[in-house]
Order: sequence, then structure tokens, then C-alpha cells
Amino acid sequence: MTSSSTWNENEQILHSLKDDILVTNLDGIILKVSVFTGKIYGVESDSLIGKSVYDLEAQGLFTPILTPMVVKEKKKITFVQTTNKGKKLLVTGIPVYNEDGEMYRVVSYSHDITDLADYKNFLISMEEEMERVKSELDLLRGKQLYDSGIIANSAEMQKVISTSLQVSEVDVNVLVLGESGVGKSLLAKFIHNKSDRKKGPFIEVNCGAIPDSLFEAELFGYESGAFSGANQKGKIGLIELSHGGTLFLDEIGELPLTHQVKVLKVIQEKQFYRVGGTKPIHVDFRLISATNKNLELAIKDKLFREDLYFRLNVVPITIPPLRKRTEDIVPFIHLLLKQFEEKYNKEKKLDEAVIHHLLHYDWKGNVRELINILERLVVISPSTLITVEQLPEYILESVSPAAIPLDQNQSLPEMMDDLEKQILLKARKKYKTTIRMAQALGISQPSIVRKMKKHQIL
Repeated sequence: MTSSSTWNENEQILHSLKDDILVTNLDGIILKVSVFTGKIYGVESDSLIGKSVYDLEAQGLFTPILTPMVVKEKKKITFVQTTNKGKKLLVTGIPVYNEDGEMYRVVSYSHDITDLADYKNFLISMEEEMERVKSELDLLRGKQLYDSGIIANSAEMQKVISTSLQVSEVDVNVLVLGESGVGKSLLAKFIHNKSDRKKGPFIEVNCGAIPDSLFEAELFGYESGAFSGANQKGKIGLIELSHGGTLFLDEIGELPLTHQVKVLKVIQEKQFYRVGGTKPIHVDFRLISATNKNLELAIKDKLFREDLYFRLNVVPITIPPLRKRTEDIVPFIHLLLKQFEEKYNKEKKLDEAVIHHLLHYDWKGNVRELINILERLVVISPSTLITVEQLPEYILESVSPAAIPLDQNQSLPEMMDDLEKQILLKARKKYKTTIRMAQALGISQPSIVRKMKKHQIL
């Protein structure tokens, strides 16, 4: 086979390929191209031969150029090139060596990945849209919780809310656990309002507040003339009133042993007799119980029935104390301040030093104690700005001076600025986005952005 026929055969092979193939010398002069190359760039392929890739880049035909990269690196190079038609090409350049082992040509080939790039951009935009929708849903859920009086910025409370939403979908018995004042009854109402029974009644029974002698009459009701002093028309009991809704037995740990077996029977059979009655009354309710006591310990001490405990404790939900969910304190403060401003028709603001003291207080009385303190501050403060002077002495004494960043070379506003900056830095590290930071700190997202610019937090 002659060199001429070999040459023609190579040319035929080159032009039969459906890819963009281009051969240059080391100076970037185009020596050979495939027919498809011209179609990629919107020109005649033959018109490219003899031209410099540097000149073609300057004319905007494609960018960046491959030849100088391959010459410099002396190895295979792959990157994305953009054409004058806006196409995205995945271009690969390969060095070609002569018989002396010297590089003397650069061969490049490409694949049109414009559609892939479009898909990638589409996926990125979809991810951004999903993140935006997720943020909106988080804000909406946060508003719903806020309107319910529940703050759940902390990871601990988010788990509580997640479990509560799951159990609200089914009529499973729930036992809400937690210290006094953490908001057990509020969570029980939240579960009820998210359930299919939300249009039915929510009947709350404080098992520790009903006198022992009146317990059966209050819980089960009574028939006319059941006992002396009874209403002549009889009375519907609390359990009967819960029909179609939720029965919430608060402070279940205070229920005397003598009454526990009666409650157990109602839970098991969903029927009971009124005091003095002979006709069984069927009732349909969803049961939620709550206690701040250790029922397992009460069982060991023979103060609580084990069979009742297992009936109640199908799904336990423990609300953490306020001191273990510090991310919720500031949002709680703003929620309560707004509520008491509306209640007493007073406009109030909290000095930052007051917020600092409230953040570092131990809150043994939990949310109930915080409610008490905020209401007192709104009522007794003589001016719009509530200052540390209005705080109870025991709160002032409980906060260690070491917890307050004192610097003799700084004024109080300067120290408060430093404290604000530290809080923002910690919040950004933990929550990543300004939306989540705003939710955690209980202020608006624009306020977060403004404060970050103020402290030059990028």
C-alpha cells in the first residue's frame, strides 16, 4: 500500500467519525479537522485548516484553547469549552510524539454536553427551589408552633414535635413526661389539634386537683338522686364529655390507687357506669396522659399499678427542661413579651442585659416560671425599656458575674456589641443559613442580615 493510499484512507476514516476531531502543531496551527468539527462551530471545516487556535479564540469561535495546555503539561488534558453558539463541549487533548520521542502534534476531540450542562443547571435550580420551599415550610411550621405557644428551635424540641406529629395521625395512647412547667398540657393540645379528632372536644382532667370524694362523680358523672346533694337532673362526667375527641389525664401520677383500677377499666373497655347508674355508657376518646413523676419508681413503691402504666405508656414523649434547650429561651421571651404587651396594652422592650440574665438563669420552674417573670416585668416596669433593675433579686444573684464578659477598657454598649457578635458567630456556625439563625434567635431574617453586616460577619 502506497503512502498516498494510506493517507487517503486515513482521511476517509477521519471524516467518517461523528465527533469533533482537530489536529494542531505545537504552535497551534490547525493541520487537520473532521467534517463534524465545522458543524460544531458553525463554519466550514476546510476553512479552519491553516488557522491559529489563538486567533480563533480571539475571534470568539471557542474558549479556552487546548493546545498550549497540552504542550505545557505534556499529558492528556480534559476540560469544558464554550463555543460561539453557546454550546458546552467536553474537550480532550492528547499529545502525539514522533519516532524520536518528541511531541510534535496535539490531537483533540470533543463531545457536546450542552444538554448535560442544562440538566445540571436545572438540577441546581431545583435544589435551590426545594431548599426555598423547605425553608418556607419550616417557617410555616414554626409559625404554627408559635401560634400554638410552642417554641421548638432546639434539636431536642424538634424531636419532640416530630414524634408528636407522627403519633397525632393514629389513636395510640401517649404519655407525656417532663418536669413541672415544661408545657405538657400544651403539647397534648398540639397533638389533639393535629389529629383527626381536632373538631372534637379536648377534655383536660387534673388528677391531682379533684378531691378524692368527688373523683368518681366528676370523672364518670352521676344519675339523678345518686347521692345527697347531687343535682336532681344528674350530671355528665368528664370522660363522657370527651366522646369523639381527646381525654387528657394530667398529673396521672397523683391518681390514688383506689381510683387507678377504675381508670384502667375505662381505658380497656371504653365504657363505664355513671354513679348510681345501671346502664353502660360507651365512649370513644383518644387518651393522652402526663406526669412529672417517675412512674416506674412509683410502681416499685406500690403507689402505681403496673398494668395501668403499660396501658398509658404506649408512646412516651419526654419534654426536656428549659435549661437544656437554651436555643428556645430567646424566642420564648419574644413570644411572651408580645402576648403580654397585647394583654395589658403596654409597649415594652427588653434591655440586652436583661436578655443576657434570662439566658443564663437556671429556670427550675421551666416555661411556667419564664411566663411568670415576663408577665411581672411587663406589669411592673415603669418605662418602655425593661432594665435589669426590674429583675427579681434571685435571678440577678443566680447569674455568675463570670458569665458576663467584662472589660474595663470597654463601655457597656461596646461589651454588649461584642456579646451580640459572639452569639451571631455561634448561631451561624450551628444553623448555617440566616433563615434558621433568625428562627433560633427569635428575630427577623432581615435583622440577622443587618446585624451580621454591622459586625462584618461574612
